[in-house]
Amino acid sequence: MNQNNRPEELEADEQYVLTAGSSWAGKRIDAFLAGTCDGFTRSFLQKLIKEGRVQVNGQTVKASFKISGGETVCLAVPPPQAADILPEPIPLDILYEDEDLIFINKPKGMVVHPAAGHPSGTLVNALLYHCSGSLSGINGVLRPGIVHRIDRNTTGSLVACKNDRAHLFVAEQLKEHTITRKYRAIVHGRLTEDGTVNAPIGRHPVRRKEMAANVPGGKPAVTHYHVLKLFKDYTYIECQLETGRTHQIRVHMKSIGHPILGDEIYGPARCPAAGLQGQTLHAMTLGLIHPSTREYIEVNAPLPEYFQSLLMRLPQA
Repeated sequence: MNQNNRPEELEADEQYVLTAGSSWAGKRIDAFLAGTCDGFTRSFLQKLIKEGRVQVNGQTVKASFKISGGETVCLAVPPPQAADILPEPIPLDILYEDEDLIFINKPKGMVVHPAAGHPSGTLVNALLYHCSGSLSGINGVLRPGIVHRIDRNTTGSLVACKNDRAHLFVAEQLKEHTITRKYRAIVHGRLTEDGTVNAPIGRHPVRRKEMAANVPGGKPAVTHYHVLKLFKDYTYIECQLETGRTHQIRVHMKSIGHPILGDEIYGPARCPAAGLQGQTLHAMTLGLIHPSTREYIEVNAPLPEYFQSLLMRLPQA
């Protein structure tokens, strides 16, 4: 978004005035807004369009409206809604916290935000209690403070934002792929050298709840992996993300024939390794530029005890 049109912090009924350049000609209005309004999801922007909060040259439009180039686009962000999800006194493993950000070491089995089948007991419920409701509202009432996610059965580092200014700043870094994200994983098979998987990821054409690599319409995705230790039948690796697609590491490692140990969706149907507690994937390192100090800050979440124990028990090469 043009810096001249972005306020220091979002307020109720904030108005954004944008000019659609010629490079957007032929593109849908929701695609234009998603590409120029940092920090807002496309689904959230489509909701605003449906509510009549988007005008092109003074006229409300549908999400399918095509840009010609040169139009004036006005976006009216509604006041934050009061969240109807309840704060819950769930213990948090806090890695770092200040007035803008809170870094959490998320445990296995915790869902990040309420969704179908998980109305409570989520990280959001815990954050609402711990932060007394002081969380950014950009991602809507079900995802206050949430700027990125990790899977339910992935452990480790996750950052939440306490205000909209911080959220927009962190979201911009996510968009530009400048946030450091390093994971630890154990994969099936023996990887003898480091490598990179550069394969777009999209929805599986048949199993719609799964993602897949190299599918038509997939989004660019890049994962770098580094071999840490070889075992008889497995490899302990570190993965660094350039992008952050859904299930990215799990899908990419499966695509090269080395799925994550314990992955019930992308791994083999039967797994002989003992002592598993779901997939062995841990978000260890998370680093970004702080929204207020403009200094680099990095946290490291220690490996869960079960993960460390498993590394000690796996048969050596």
